[in-house]
Amino acid sequence: MIDSKPKNEKLKILFCASEMAPYAKSGGLGDVAGSLPIMLNRLGADCRVVFPQYIDADIGEARDLGSFAVRMDWREEHAHLFALDTPFPVYAIGNGKYFHRPGFYGYGDDYERFAFFSRACLDLLKEIDFQADVVHFNDWQTGVGCVYLRDIYSKFAFYENMKSVYTIHNIQYQGIFPRDILGAIGLNDGYFVNDKLEFHNGVSFMKAGLTYSDFITTVSETYAHEIQTEQYAYGLDGMLRARSHQLVGIVNGIDWEANNPATDERLFAAFCADDMAGKAENKRYLQGLLGLELNPDIPMFAIISRLAEQKGFGLVAGAMSELMRKNIQLVIIGTGERHFEHMFSDMASIHKGRVSTNILFDAVLAQRVYAGADFFLMPSLFEPCGLTQLLAMRHGTLPIARRTGGLNDTVEHYDPQTRAGCGFLFDDFLESGLLWAVDQALEIYGKPAHMAAARRNAMMADFSWAASAQKYLEMYTNLISGGNENGA
Repeated sequence: MIDSKPKNEKLKILFCASEMAPYAKSGGLGDVAGSLPIMLNRLGADCRVVFPQYIDADIGEARDLGSFAVRMDWREEHAHLFALDTPFPVYAIGNGKYFHRPGFYGYGDDYERFAFFSRACLDLLKEIDFQADVVHFNDWQTGVGCVYLRDIYSKFAFYENMKSVYTIHNIQYQGIFPRDILGAIGLNDGYFVNDKLEFHNGVSFMKAGLTYSDFITTVSETYAHEIQTEQYAYGLDGMLRARSHQLVGIVNGIDWEANNPATDERLFAAFCADDMAGKAENKRYLQGLLGLELNPDIPMFAIISRLAEQKGFGLVAGAMSELMRKNIQLVIIGTGERHFEHMFSDMASIHKGRVSTNILFDAVLAQRVYAGADFFLMPSLFEPCGLTQLLAMRHGTLPIARRTGGLNDTVEHYDPQTRAGCGFLFDDFLESGLLWAVDQALEIYGKPAHMAAARRNAMMADFSWAASAQKYLEMYTNLISGGNENGA
């Protein structure tokens, strides 16, 4: 047991994730892996990242460090190791059999692919002679790594003092596989019991992480409470309540400088909290670019999202007729469930000049929409943290959101009496709740002084990684010092 960390020795962290922006990203996990470690290093830690080298991941001029063997039950697979050209150490684990395929997930052998990756992360530590204090595993893809570290690797002196942290980015996706995969990932049938990996007669990689990690985090304080309830936990609420003293929510951040509207060359015009003139220019150019009516007085609503039921687009569908009766413009960017793609495409055909539907993801266009829109629709059924509302606020675009998860923790409902707040929140997952919040927003839009105050509040709200990264450092330090209670 490590009693304390010498003051002159850096805290050593290996951050293991199945995605890392900008190299491989399908969602928020990639953003976190690409930004949190940067801030941890700036704050004095030695944090290194490892992710799979998918065939579609452009890792640039990476150094080839050769291969090493990874034991998978009775056989060995080989991990090809690359060191990326980055300001701090970042590694990609290659294996043609497992990762040279289009897309990241959705294959019948995903259990074997990510069990291999999890073991390769631990083997990597010896290969690069990096004796980590904490191995930080993320989401279901690396959950089984917590089992390997505790039950296999900790028997060796190099690993015996290492602690594991497991982060839930979205509890809906749990990595559940048939019982007979245990042998293929190097575990025996003894793990197929309720207090280990068994979950509804399957093997759950997320449950592995929750059971075997030394500490659990998730991506907002409200979500940490919500996933201890039956409504939000997808069957894992009992386990999370049992470990509530080792569970904490730390809200995600965004890259503050890369999303600074005062310096972002992707925008049509620069602006800041003290000079909003450029925001109106962005709206005017955006209306022209997207074929919307060139009218500065019409409020522009934006959606930039995966088009899925979880994101609340069932509510939007039900409320769409009423929304279109209002004098608004609507811009949609995203892909997802086909019925939502078709619905928004149909709305653009019906309401030419008022609705622009873009079934794609274009990072430059998205940034311009954040900058040009007035309001940002995010009526999620649940939202572990959410990053798009933070990006919208950074650009003075006011979220209209349901009070859940990270939305509750980051968006404050605007109060005309105090002029505090930066968005509009509703509670019940109902069309009437969404429409009420939209009406609240439109009322403020008609009062320029209040709109200016809300926009300024949004832009002044600091959701950079600095504060959250400091909380992670405190949690890591407490963990290796022998503490294991939340609030570390």
